[in-house]
Amino acid sequence: MKLLIIAPEQNPIPPQVGGSVEYCIAQIAKRISDEHQVTVISVHRNGLPRKSVNGNTTIYRVSGDGSSQRYMNNVIQKVKGRRYDMIQIDNRPSFVRAVRKAFPGTLIAVFMHSMTFVSKPMTTKRRANHNFHYADLIVANSESLQMSLTKRFPEHLSKIRYVHLGVDTKKFYPDKKGRLRAFHFLFAGRLIPRKGIPILLKAYKIARRTVPSMRLSIAGGALKQSYKNELMRKVRKLNIPVTFAGNLSHDRMPAFYRSGHCLICPSQKHEAFGLVNVEAMACGLPVIASKIGGIPEIVEVGRNGLLVKMYRKPTAFASCMVNLAKDSALWNQLSVQARKDAKKRFSWRRTARSLIEIYEEYL
Repeated sequence: MKLLIIAPEQNPIPPQVGGSVEYCIAQIAKRISDEHQVTVISVHRNGLPRKSVNGNTTIYRVSGDGSSQRYMNNVIQKVKGRRYDMIQIDNRPSFVRAVRKAFPGTLIAVFMHSMTFVSKPMTTKRRANHNFHYADLIVANSESLQMSLTKRFPEHLSKIRYVHLGVDTKKFYPDKKGRLRAFHFLFAGRLIPRKGIPILLKAYKIARRTVPSMRLSIAGGALKQSYKNELMRKVRKLNIPVTFAGNLSHDRMPAFYRSGHCLICPSQKHEAFGLVNVEAMACGLPVIASKIGGIPEIVEVGRNGLLVKMYRKPTAFASCMVNLAKDSALWNQLSVQARKDAKKRFSWRRTARSLIEIYEEYL
């Protein structure tokens, strides 16, 4: 199969820092190219060549200058006239119409990573629905996202499927040597309101009344520096010891996970999948997370972590934090199973295989 993957206009492939969608593209393309010919096209950034070839994977990087329209024009110019069996557009339904015009007879799949780009303020329901008409297939990264897309766009029900994302279990693995003696909670993700960090900080304050030695570290970049400053002011006001590790590259994330005992994911809005959860689990970390979106497809209560139903209440998270920090037998049980589940259920090779099976079915 000849597969073309079109990345969003924001980050290059591979991403230098951040860029979870682009990171997923790079990991999936790497596994698919074992048996198929893959072409990836992304935005160009300084320090990366315009073209990279690695085995059966070719990456082209075109100029975008911050404009999705300009980027899309350059993408079409680069690949128009070539033949592909399938074209995958990641997380940008707005690109489909232009791609369909350039490739009228080629199957087109839109791989959705969230509801962001089919909702306001990014677009309207009517416009997103219209864009989907030009696609042959819509792939979601979780069953929860599949259900959300189906509910919002029922006329496309027959072409909406899902595959779970994965984790590189050879890169993300347990190592207890780097952990602090004190129970160490971690947060990893963008520093934005929907991630629920203020809830976590209040929960941590409450939990420390019972287990004063526990620690908390936060890794992630802020879209707005003012929001990070607001979080730091809240930390000072609550008088709690919190370490802000900054925006870590993907290469540095395994060491960050291995420094802790448990990942906290206090999302306050729909989380389609939650890549950080499977990464932490692969490193032997149980996960305490909001019972929302696709998270319960990954985190199972009493098996590899704990789910918080009342996720808007800091006391609910605090209770789980205390229970885990005080019960070493429970922590060890969840830790061992978290690693097993990550290896068995969430490998990138499994993701790639499931995706190719869907594509071959359509072909």
